[in-house]
Amino acid sequence: MEEPSNPDSKYDLIILGASGFTGKYVLREALKFLNTTAPSSPIQTLALAGRNPNKLLQTLAWASHPNPPPPIPILTADTSSPPSLSRLAARTRLVLNCVGPFRLHGAPVVAACVESSCDYLDICGEPEFMERMEAEYHEKAVERGGLIISACGFDSVPAELGVMFNSRQWVAAGVPNRIEAYLSLESNKRVVGNFGTFESAVLGVANADKLQELRRSRPRRARPVIPGPSPPKGPTIEHEKKIGVWAVKLPSADSIVVRRTLSTLQENPHGLPGVNESPEQIKKRETFWSTVKPAHFGVKIASKSLFSILRLITVGIFIGLLGKFAFGRRLLLQFPSVFSLGWFRKNGPTEDEVRSASFKMWFVGTGFSDSTLVAQGNKKPNMEIITRVTGPEIGYLTTPIILIQCALIVLSQRNNLPKGGVYTPGIVFGPMDLQKRLQENGISFDVISKSTLSN
Repeated sequence: MEEPSNPDSKYDLIILGASGFTGKYVLREALKFLNTTAPSSPIQTLALAGRNPNKLLQTLAWASHPNPPPPIPILTADTSSPPSLSRLAARTRLVLNCVGPFRLHGAPVVAACVESSCDYLDICGEPEFMERMEAEYHEKAVERGGLIISACGFDSVPAELGVMFNSRQWVAAGVPNRIEAYLSLESNKRVVGNFGTFESAVLGVANADKLQELRRSRPRRARPVIPGPSPPKGPTIEHEKKIGVWAVKLPSADSIVVRRTLSTLQENPHGLPGVNESPEQIKKRETFWSTVKPAHFGVKIASKSLFSILRLITVGIFIGLLGKFAFGRRLLLQFPSVFSLGWFRKNGPTEDEVRSASFKMWFVGTGFSDSTLVAQGNKKPNMEIITRVTGPEIGYLTTPIILIQCALIVLSQRNNLPKGGVYTPGIVFGPMDLQKRLQENGISFDVISKSTLSN
């Protein structure tokens, strides 16, 4: 239905950009938890927001199918209109922002949420945007009491929770030195990516200098203390025989977000206290973080086929070379299917392609069976633990599952979360029940092997 006549209506949740490629799947996932008849349901009231009310109504019908669409209010808001965003943020407890690329459209939404003291989650995977929001809005968000958490989708929750899951397997005196993630995207049809992801990657190359400039302008963060030497760089193309894949380094946001979480943990060894935690929750949080051991972390894209890795490298070269110039960026964004060798299309994947896709993300942890070995001068790790996170298609299925579960935690357990600030998802949701929730919704966490390495 159209925006209600009562402008003072307040909502638990507003999805901004619900008619976009990913937004419509986020809405479909949110509808599973909309229950106005159950008083205990965290989402009692939900509204959709965007520039085009007709598109939002069509999206609501699509997301509700085969059931009739519920009477969800449609609000008009535009990221180029700060007043419309201010009105939006003032009417909700939580905004889910699905409007990207975030470097172009995200800052005004964050500003409005900080000013209105409402909470904010997004599915951003753009390091510059996330770090800039932290630099510009963290102190004010702490003061005003709004949580601003980016990367609450496939970027970067599986990486964050996957690192913590692997790290927590190093029990007693065992310590990890390095955890390497290998991401494999699989399908019995074809893997097709979100055009928005491709556009963000192109704009990331174009603005790489701005990210470095931003980092140089900020105070250095605390570095986690990791036992043992820094790991060697290794070959460009790796053959990881233990999990049967070829791999090449993936310049994703995952490793950057994980490092930010570990830096925050170094500064706050017991994690971030909740605004009004119970004694039980305080104990749970402190116990959880005492079992998380920091490690060097990197991500690689993996495939059983060496040819697929060579294709990926070719696409990376196209983006890296052409993305630096305005004319090259126009070519990349006008013909994504050509320059991505078919991996990205402007119209995105079909429903069948989404349903048939899945991911596997292995975490290969190497370290020491006893931390005292490091002090004795042992430089080579003598222990390996392999864990794995698996789930459905990353952009349209896994990302909405993660975002909505994060939203449900914010809405139902707000007293156990920090009062406000700009944070990564790992430091906020790590000690909560997010992993359990994801496991109940089709994303698995498994221990594959624990073994001794021969030096």
